[in-house]
Amino acid sequence: MRILIILGGGGHTTQMLRLTELIGKKYDYEYVIEKSDKISDKKIKFKGRVFRFKKTRNIGESIFLSILKQIIALIPATKLVIKSKADVIIASGPNFAIPIIFIGKLLGKKIIFIESWSRIYTRSSSGKFAYKLADLFFVQWPEMKKIYPKAVYAGRFM
Repeated sequence: MRILIILGGGGHTTQMLRLTELIGKKYDYEYVIEKSDKISDKKIKFKGRVFRFKKTRNIGESIFLSILKQIIALIPATKLVIKSKADVIIASGPNFAIPIIFIGKLLGKKIIFIESWSRIYTRSSSGKFAYKLADLFFVQWPEMKKIYPKAVYAGRFM
């Protein structure tokens, strides 16, 4: 099985790479890293193909512009998902994961989303979207089960 892991930089990368350590070597991994991220690829323990993807949202940007960027990103997301050949896509919150998750779902990939450990009482924008599409949706705080009733409470695994 091939797993496409979306590394969102900082805490998202740490969380996803910790997950790969828990899962272990039994799968083939591929990774998506934001184009300007110069650190995440150096932290990868289980080597695999790395795809670069353009950021789809900047802090303080209008909702309209952010949505427009998400729509435009569907084209490169389609190319990435087709090239990847992954069976499963796993993400934990970077906004640029949204078009990849959407296209992955359309192309029959299994989607696993992990709401960030930093979310205790509120949803992330990526989580709001991914909850509707994910085959498996994890939360890391029991309080989040009130917000995402169909989620699986997994505790923190960072």
